[in-house]
Amino acid sequence: MNHSLPIPDVLRSALAGLLDGLPPSGTAGAVDRLISHYRGTVPTHAPVLRDRSDVAAYAAYRMPATFEAVRSALDAFRDAAGAWTPATHTDIGGGTGSASWAVAEAWHDAPSPVATTVLDWAEPALAVGRELAEASGLPGLRAARWERARIGSALTLDSAELVTVSYVLNELTPDDRRTLVDAAAGAATGAVLIVEPGTPDGYTRIIEARDRLVAAGFHIAAPCPHSAACPIEPGTDWCHFSARVSRSSLHRQVKGGSLAYEDEKFSYVAATRFAPAPAGARIVRRPQIRKGQVLLDLCLPDEQLRRETVSKRHGPLYRGARNAEWGDAWPPHPADSA
Repeated sequence: MNHSLPIPDVLRSALAGLLDGLPPSGTAGAVDRLISHYRGTVPTHAPVLRDRSDVAAYAAYRMPATFEAVRSALDAFRDAAGAWTPATHTDIGGGTGSASWAVAEAWHDAPSPVATTVLDWAEPALAVGRELAEASGLPGLRAARWERARIGSALTLDSAELVTVSYVLNELTPDDRRTLVDAAAGAATGAVLIVEPGTPDGYTRIIEARDRLVAAGFHIAAPCPHSAACPIEPGTDWCHFSARVSRSSLHRQVKGGSLAYEDEKFSYVAATRFAPAPAGARIVRRPQIRKGQVLLDLCLPDEQLRRETVSKRHGPLYRGARNAEWGDAWPPHPADSA
């Protein structure tokens, strides 16, 4: 494995190796079942990924997108967390390890790799996760522990500096969701990151988790620039973001698409036991670039939503607005406005 490759490319290479030798018809059938599952009512009494074909299909079909979503959320979190670096990480419901790959990338330059434990109730997913981690050639991933655990009210957790819960809450009953968030809060000595699909229902689950984390004494580090109640009125809108996912030829083949990219919509909350860096605003919608001006929809530290118009007369700030992306902090760092 070429360690100089960006981690997303390392992941795509590992996924290509995973599907070698599997019949295309079986993979396609598993993808169809997964699409039906994720668009319908989710059963909560059994693992979604039943066997190796299901897991391989899931990894090729969803892992690049979930990796990019967690990666984007971690970028925003790291801006707020400053120099903080976790030594230990628990990936709850981690499956094939998307969040663990994103954590490995986020702190790839740390003096020591983050020690990760992946918990999931589907042994086939853990087995494939181990294979992908081994193929990565990345020391932190190769040293990760992959352990079977029933994700729900019976879950017990050891302490870890960072706890991630990625695309898991949608698979649980409401009671199990609340219990799991409380367990994550109790285990995390530094921070919790929760990511869900960027749908109204996903946002609702994130807000419920956010409220429980604040009640447990955590500070909201991202995406919100405050720890007060969300200013969005329930039922009127939802807070979500978008991550651009480059599609490899394998990804296009499995998903049946022709475009070279897709946009993964996600909602998330990152919370810390320590006080994060003072926050500015957050861009909560895709910036609208007009002739001579940029319209930015912002969530502000004073718990308000506001649309701001940045025009050419604002000089460097205008250049920063033209370069700004959905989910970025605002105003930008001076180097981003140059």
